Amino acid sequence: MSGITDLETLLASLDPVLCPARYAFRSCGKEEASALMAADGNDEEPFAFIREEEGWTVILPLGENHPAAEADSASAAAMKRITLNVHSSLEAVGLTAHVSRVLAGRNISANVVAGFYHDHIFVPEDRAEEALAALTT
Repeated sequence: MSGITDLETLLASLDPVLCPARYAFRSCGKEEASALMAADGNDEEPFAFIREEEGWTVILPLGENHPAAEADSASAAAMKRITLNVHSSLEAVGLTAHVSRVLAGRNISANVVAGFYHDHIFVPEDRAEEALAALTT
């Protein structure tokens, strides 16, 4: 199933949803990333793994069941995830730019992670409702 490529259609169909979980971005080595990948199936499993030259970035839910998310190499601020429920194509042009422009216009930082079906925007927890409202209008 291919996603939508037309920017007008994408913007009219964004359907942004705020996830209730809190997240942290964490940098770790290959061994720790592998251990986190193996801890699959629990409620606190990582949202995403990104391999970079410097090591692995892991996006972890914050909470008692995932103390690794609270460690020193986690991002300083808790983040919230907004999922754009429109099925955007990986070949679509302009969606990320539009979302970034809307949030930047309100001085809200945004970290975008694209999946095959949806785009996920991580924003500071204390600005999440404002970011959601901005993307909804």
